[in-house]
Amino acid sequence: MSALTQGTATPRGGPSTRRSVTDVVARVAMWSAFFLACVPLVWILGSTILKGGHMLLDSGWWTNSQNGITARRVGGGAAHAIQGTLIQAVVTAAISVPIGVLTAIYLVEYGRGPVARLVSFMVDILTGIPSIVAALFIYALWVTTFGFQRVPFAVTLALAMLMIPTIVRSTEEMLKLVPKDYREASYALGVPKWRTIVKVVLPTAFSGIVTGILLGLARVMGETAPLIILGPYAKSISHNLFDGLMGTLPTMINQDRAESLQPAVDRVWGAALTLILLIFLLNLAGRLVSRFSTVRA
Repeated sequence: MSALTQGTATPRGGPSTRRSVTDVVARVAMWSAFFLACVPLVWILGSTILKGGHMLLDSGWWTNSQNGITARRVGGGAAHAIQGTLIQAVVTAAISVPIGVLTAIYLVEYGRGPVARLVSFMVDILTGIPSIVAALFIYALWVTTFGFQRVPFAVTLALAMLMIPTIVRSTEEMLKLVPKDYREASYALGVPKWRTIVKVVLPTAFSGIVTGILLGLARVMGETAPLIILGPYAKSISHNLFDGLMGTLPTMINQDRAESLQPAVDRVWGAALTLILLIFLLNLAGRLVSRFSTVRA
C-alpha cells in the first residue's frame, strides 16, 4: 500500500502546486484591480460629500429655489432643479418604457426576417450614439424643422432616445430567460400567443424588466448635453414642460461651475451630491428589485 501511495503521489512542483500558485496570483490580480477601480470612485464621492454635504443638511436646500440668488449671495436651494429633474425623468420614462418593452417583445416573440434584423440594428446604433448627437437631432427636428421653441419637453425626447435602447436590450435578455416550457404549456391549453405573453411571459420577467428600466432612468438623469442644447437653465420653479425654461440638477451644476465665488462653488458641489444621491437611490431600487428577477423554472 505504501509503495502504491508513493507511486501515485504528486511530485513537488507538479500540477497541483502550479494550480495553487496560479490561483493565488489570480486572486491578487483580481483584488488589486478591484481596489484600483475603487480609488477614483471613493475619491470623487468623498470630495463631493466633504464639499457639498453641508448644503444638503440645510432644510432650505430642499424647499427653496435660486430665484433672485446671485453668485455672490449665500442662500437659496435646489428645489427647482430637483423637481425639474424628477419631472423630466418621469416623462422620459413614460415615453421610453412602452416603446422599449414593446420593441423587445417584438424582437423576442415575433421578430423574424429582415424587419427584425433592421430593428435590432437600429437599436444597436441608438445604443452607441453620444448624448449630444441625440440632442442635435431633436434640435434639428423640433426647432429647425417644426419651428418650435426650446422647451423641457424637447429634452425628454432626446433623453428618450438614449433610454429606449437600454430598456430594449435589458427587457430582451429577461424575456429570453423565461423558459420555453412556460410558453408551450400555455399554448397546449389553447391560450393565444398574445395572452401568453401578457399573462405568462411578462409577469415572469417583470422584476428584471423593472430593474432595467430603473438603471436606464438612472443613466439619463445625469445627462447634460441635451439639457444645455434644448432646455436652458432657469432659477425659478417651473412645472410646465411646454412653455418656458426649467431648472435641473445637471444644468444647475453647469450654470455655476465657472464661478470662483464660494457661495456658487458650494451650490455646485451641493447639486452634484444631490444628483449622486438621486441616482444612487434609483440604482439601489434596481438592485433590490433584481433580487427577485431570477426566473424560476
